[in-house]
Amino acid sequence: MSQVLDKNIETNPLIERLPAHLKQYIKPQNYDNYTAINQAVWRYVMRKNVAYLSTVAHKSYLDGLKQTGISIDHIPNMYGMNRILKEIGWAAVAVDGFIPPAAFMEFQAYNVLVIASDIRQLEHLEYTPAPDIIHEGAGHAPIIANPEYAEYLRRFGEIGCKAISSAKDYELYEALRELSILKEAEDTPQSEIEKVEQRVDFLQNNMGTPSEMALIRNLHWWTVEYGLIGTPEQPKIYGAGLLSSIGESAWCMTDKVKKLPYAIDAAQQEFDITKPQPQLYVTPNFAFLSEVLEEFANSMALRTGGPEGLQKLIDSKNLGTIELSTGLQISGVFTEMILHKDRVSYVQTQGKSALSYHEKELVGHGTINHPDGYGSAVGKLKGINLAIEDMSPKDLLAYKISEGNNVNLEFEGGITVSGEIITGTRNLKGKIILISFKECTVSLGERILFKPEWGIYHLAVGKRIASAFAGPADFNSFDLIQHKISSTTAKPKMSAQRQELEDLYLAVRNYREGKDTKFSPQAVLDILKKSHPKDWLLSVELYELAKDENHTSFMTEILQHLEQVKVQNPKVKHLIEDGLELV
Repeated sequence: MSQVLDKNIETNPLIERLPAHLKQYIKPQNYDNYTAINQAVWRYVMRKNVAYLSTVAHKSYLDGLKQTGISIDHIPNMYGMNRILKEIGWAAVAVDGFIPPAAFMEFQAYNVLVIASDIRQLEHLEYTPAPDIIHEGAGHAPIIANPEYAEYLRRFGEIGCKAISSAKDYELYEALRELSILKEAEDTPQSEIEKVEQRVDFLQNNMGTPSEMALIRNLHWWTVEYGLIGTPEQPKIYGAGLLSSIGESAWCMTDKVKKLPYAIDAAQQEFDITKPQPQLYVTPNFAFLSEVLEEFANSMALRTGGPEGLQKLIDSKNLGTIELSTGLQISGVFTEMILHKDRVSYVQTQGKSALSYHEKELVGHGTINHPDGYGSAVGKLKGINLAIEDMSPKDLLAYKISEGNNVNLEFEGGITVSGEIITGTRNLKGKIILISFKECTVSLGERILFKPEWGIYHLAVGKRIASAFAGPADFNSFDLIQHKISSTTAKPKMSAQRQELEDLYLAVRNYREGKDTKFSPQAVLDILKKSHPKDWLLSVELYELAKDENHTSFMTEILQHLEQVKVQNPKVKHLIEDGLELV
């Protein structure tokens, strides 16, 4: 059954058009793997959330629940969700826990919601540091039914996936992923959790200057995950982390949590994923979120370029792209730049590199043609006020920059390019973007940057770096299907006792739905008391059945049992009381 559904999920046109490097993160939902306890956890959280959130959530949330067809009684099936999301121009895919932030944001840019298909354990009912289907399905999905918010999310993904990371960001992502898995798994020794917690703490406190990705992730956290809307005095909830956490959605409305007006400086506010948030930001409306996002984007290398942008790419030690003023794009791992009067006069990549224009690889300039890096002089020629890109065909002839000529081009930064011009490549507007030479030497004083025996030299034409961003210009230029998950999410072990408890939950579920059942409600309670005295959620479900059937003596017996559970485990007292209140 689940395999058939998973095949159907892939037929959503939005998922079809995802690039291969994103498809590598998608996994089947395997709906049949959800147990009766999983379904009971979903039902409890959703009933409690909807009852409480109807008073404190932004009205888009409840409207969206109806529109996205998310059921209160059943964990959503990805196929069903996709059918409904399609109506509002979105899709959903299942993944295994945390995925890298850039990939997560890029999915959003394609109007695809990423849903961690695991569900939290009953023991972590109120809050889990691991992404799960309650957080994604009940938190993110309903609110995207609001078109203005959905557009913010898409735009955020588009800009966010271009943000440049630091080498330390990836280390922190791996550590956080591991911590969320260990905390959600059963029977993880406390010492093991503490060891990873210390590593996360150390990394968080030693990140150095925050990267663009770290800053934009902060904005994502304080809006998409933990955002409030309205006024600091009368806020409503719209952030998915709050919408999906019964503990935090109540806690955030108290005076213990500071409410600050949302502004660009939220980018500087760090967060700790493992603890409730001490402060939250309130946006006056959804349109304001986009304003702040644009303000942040204006500070990114994506829009500022220049030597600062290129330096961010060099520091990231990751695949990135610079775009020159002509629109020519150079993608690779940047290792060096030569500066002259605060302007870039030479750029160098290492390893596989590619040249593109408008996100399309230029013919003959893929990684196969540039397997060992690419370097080029950038900027204006010395003593000539007109940049090469601004020269008319007449000007180019006058300066002998044409096919068949042997030239000696000296750039303002002291870089010299000497050789015979073979050809030039022009863009759609007729501007020259690339000049190819044979028998070419490129030098800076005594330093040789390119030798004739290395083959054809391709000079990138551009007077300045207009943009710098993470990732390649054309995703098809590089093999990016190399995602290796260092840790996989934990699945609960099924002991004989656990199996018996699962059977009892299933019996109650079947009874409520009018199906054949293995045990009567009374038999379930008797076995619970004897073999599972710590379980509380199933007794709450039994109480609901007894009340529906007006079975007063059975109701009394259940309440007496729940009183004993409360005494033995005071931690679940409020969960029991909340559950009874719902009934």
